[in-house]
Amino acid sequence: MWALCIWVSLLLISITHWVYSWRNPKCRGKLPPGSMGFPLLGESIQFFKPNTTSDIPPFIKKRVKKYGPIFKTSLVGRPVIVSTDPDLSYFVFQQEGRCFQSWYPDTFTQIFGRKNVGSLHGFMYKYLKSMVLTLFGYDGLRKMLPQAELTANKRLELWSNQESVELKDATASMIFDLTAKKLISHDPETSSENLRDNFVAFIQGLISFPFNIPGTAYHKCLQGREKAMKMLRNMLQERRKNPRKNPSDFFDYVIEEIQKEGTILTEEIALDLMFVLLFASFETTSLALTLAIKFLSDDPAVLKRLTEEHETILRNRGDADSGLTWEEYKSMTYTFQFINETARLANIVPAIFRKALIDIKFKDYTIPAGWAVMVCPPAVHLNPDKYEDPLRFNPSRWEESKSNNASKHFMAFGGGMRFCVGTDFTKMQMAVFLHSLVTKYRWEEIKGGNIRRTPGLQFPNGYHVRLHKKETREC
Repeated sequence: MWALCIWVSLLLISITHWVYSWRNPKCRGKLPPGSMGFPLLGESIQFFKPNTTSDIPPFIKKRVKKYGPIFKTSLVGRPVIVSTDPDLSYFVFQQEGRCFQSWYPDTFTQIFGRKNVGSLHGFMYKYLKSMVLTLFGYDGLRKMLPQAELTANKRLELWSNQESVELKDATASMIFDLTAKKLISHDPETSSENLRDNFVAFIQGLISFPFNIPGTAYHKCLQGREKAMKMLRNMLQERRKNPRKNPSDFFDYVIEEIQKEGTILTEEIALDLMFVLLFASFETTSLALTLAIKFLSDDPAVLKRLTEEHETILRNRGDADSGLTWEEYKSMTYTFQFINETARLANIVPAIFRKALIDIKFKDYTIPAGWAVMVCPPAVHLNPDKYEDPLRFNPSRWEESKSNNASKHFMAFGGGMRFCVGTDFTKMQMAVFLHSLVTKYRWEEIKGGNIRRTPGLQFPNGYHVRLHKKETREC
């Protein structure tokens, strides 16, 4: 009996000590304030709760109010420092490879692949980045401009003959088809399998609690990835067996790299790269485009100014029927301000993760080596100290700004050496689509249409419009 009492007492002491250690982690310095939540679980449940507003996620906003712009927490068993401080966030990006390295929770790497570009470092990351720039770099975009305009014109024509269009899905389909053609020559009209359907299943569980149990969103997400990867793997193997005489897409270029003597590129890395590029290129851009059109619908003054810029381009053109030129595209000053403001409010990426390589002192706090750091772009973009009336859509706020890419106060496309290589591709697609839309069409919201935000990533769904050709109205 006494032995049992002693054993139970020791067990309780051990558990108490473990819980205390969890909630009060050791640090050679001063940790930021915050709560580590429950052992192992941390504050994961609160973090994964849906954000149904356009404001800073409630998980972040509540803790910033309580602890300040830098605080500690624990997510899916990992200690995390959360930064809504522009100076710390910028410092984290600039110190990539020295004090920090890219890191994402195991659940993310299972979704995007162990060898995805976001999980690679050093020379391998730079090597893949240079590969991607052959497609999305300056020369690649110039060549892609006519095809982007042709695609936008065809889809808008198609949509104008429909009773209504659900914009998020329609724009996603348009962008995916264009990107998949450039990447892997995928044509949904001739393919026996629908590649995009697998990505849709993948996206629906992307930000969900990581329970890999049949029926859960996370399980469906992993299944969507597995099916998409199987299709990509079959395409790759078929191309290797029957190489093309005249390489015509990014897949051909990747295969050439794989077959070079002494190459460091493996099939696994190549397939994970393709998967990430397909996801990032269409899902994020369709989100931004849907919100852009919603903003135009809500603000006639912005729509008028944007339309005037694009109609001026048409008036100044020698041949009214010719397509957009690169010079015309680069002249879209207000359009780029509009795109920046859309990206600021869209907050496509709700969190960016890094891992501390060494103990780092910042202001009064220490970030211990091995801890994750989560940068929160929405908190930076909606900071009232930087942006007056931050939830108001106002492209004119960018007129005097030089922050067209990345800065302490604008990180819609990341920052530092991992600044998104597809940024210019996204901006080109949006600008070209908007040019075709505002010069040739008017639209109306379908009564009852609204923006429904999916948990976590805030993807807008359920926004329906009806398109009308301007020529029809004017006649």
